[in-house]
Amino acid sequence: MTATEAESLQDLQQYGGQAVIEGVMMRSLHYYAVACRKPDGEIVTHCEHVDHTLLKRFKWLNFPFGRGTLGLLDAMILGAKALQYASNVQIPQNQNEKDSATRISEIAVGSTLVVSLIIAVIIFKLVPTLITYFLHKHGFIAQNTSGHMLNLIDGLIRITFFFGYIFLISRIENIKRVFMYHGAEHKAINTLEARKPLDTVHTMKASRIHPRCGTSFIFVVLLLDLIAVVILPRPENILLRFLLQVAVVPFVAGIAYEAIKLAGKYRKNPLVMAVFAPGMATQYLTTREPDLDQVEVAIAALKEVRTAEAAYKKGLGSETSTENANIVVTG
Repeated sequence: MTATEAESLQDLQQYGGQAVIEGVMMRSLHYYAVACRKPDGEIVTHCEHVDHTLLKRFKWLNFPFGRGTLGLLDAMILGAKALQYASNVQIPQNQNEKDSATRISEIAVGSTLVVSLIIAVIIFKLVPTLITYFLHKHGFIAQNTSGHMLNLIDGLIRITFFFGYIFLISRIENIKRVFMYHGAEHKAINTLEARKPLDTVHTMKASRIHPRCGTSFIFVVLLLDLIAVVILPRPENILLRFLLQVAVVPFVAGIAYEAIKLAGKYRKNPLVMAVFAPGMATQYLTTREPDLDQVEVAIAALKEVRTAEAAYKKGLGSETSTENANIVVTG
């Protein structure tokens, strides 16, 4: 019996990842590994222990519907670190430059995340409600339209923004390659969860669609957010309305996280997959069929993090039941 065959599906679902520049980041409960292909064609890997995650710092929030937002923020932090490493691989540096870049990146990662979150909130929360306000004020929307219907219009504009954004960036050549690596990452995870050998032959045959994908997660968030804002009141004050809509996001993210976890756990159940089919279909926008070289990179990253995780578990024993209850949302 191989190590993969001996692992439960719950164990295998503790692996996830994301695409980076000319590479893939894979993570487990305690480690993350980045594999990138250098300009000269060589595959390089980097593996680190996952320290000080938000879920570990705020253990009192590590419960169903509470851990979703923290899990998402943890994924964003690791993703930013992986992207920084991948960009450094593509730009040759001497040792002094690398040391300097490392120190700068520690500050830049936090700053980038804060700025990105602020921009995202403005674009996907404030701008839609301002557009609805403008259309309503100038007669493009009937004056007797209810507040709940106006909230619905906000939500529909928000979803349109999301898919419009994905469509526009998918036209960029470099982003197309990232989407190919995204597909390679999914194929590697699907191969692992199917308990098949992690080689190029089996991985190339695997699906590039995965129920725990971050794209599906965002789709579920948008859908649940739409339902939530329709129920909410619509204050006349735009700032108060904006803050009210932002306040529901952590709760929506918590529910979405548990929903994606459910989809991953019961991925062989036709009824569950039918419910999540629309969200999984959105992955056709953010993934592309990878080539053999890209699949090799994804396999290298997954093998690296599995080796580190296996050594950790062998040295310290099994984890607590709380940690084993969590899964990793993939790319």
